Amino acid sequence: MTELLTSPLFAITVVLGAYQAAVWLYEKSDRLVWLHPTISGALVVAAVLALLDIDYHRFSDAAYWLTFWLGPATVALAIPLYQQWHLIRKMAEPLLLTLIAGAAFACLSALAIAWLLGGSATTLLSLSAKSVTTPIAIGISESMGGLATITASAVILTGIVGIVFVNITMKLCRIDDDRIWGFCLGLSAHAIGTARAFERSPVAGAFSSLALCLTGSYSAVFIPLALQWFR
Repeated sequence: MTELLTSPLFAITVVLGAYQAAVWLYEKSDRLVWLHPTISGALVVAAVLALLDIDYHRFSDAAYWLTFWLGPATVALAIPLYQQWHLIRKMAEPLLLTLIAGAAFACLSALAIAWLLGGSATTLLSLSAKSVTTPIAIGISESMGGLATITASAVILTGIVGIVFVNITMKLCRIDDDRIWGFCLGLSAHAIGTARAFERSPVAGAFSSLALCLTGSYSAVFIPLALQWFR
């Protein structure tokens, strides 16, 4: 039984089954934001691990192939970017300015809050890439001496907060433009936000994909450089 519970077949079946169940529940609830598959699916997997007393690290290793496909899935976002390139090109300058300001604020605000709450140096390093998609964020964190587990948790939490509060925030700011809506969501909530943006429209999804990719590239270059400068 132990070998079965720690096998790749079991891990992949649990993850995919939880996701399908979460999607069904999300659709049945008329897409209630608190029941987004990212949230409810993760809770189902966590419940299975707790009930069966399965070690998380062994389960994560067994589900490696699902984690591996995060990289190719991120690269595949080039397709919607190409499809909406005519819109993206017209907004190149404001998007670039938003990227620089938004990515810097996302990093610095997390570090400031963690520092004020007494976070250790390792914690600060781990949180610096919390608004970057998971594969890139973990790479940035590990290269600077952070902990991948803290980084991954912060990335997921950031994405969940983003999709939960995006509607309220956009209404308060009176923003209904799919381009702005998508870019801001991808910039602040990375891959989870991009999935949510595609639910709104292909245009929002394309601009969110653009923000996700650019934020990851920008952060991968400038966060380590900033660290070296401060040291």
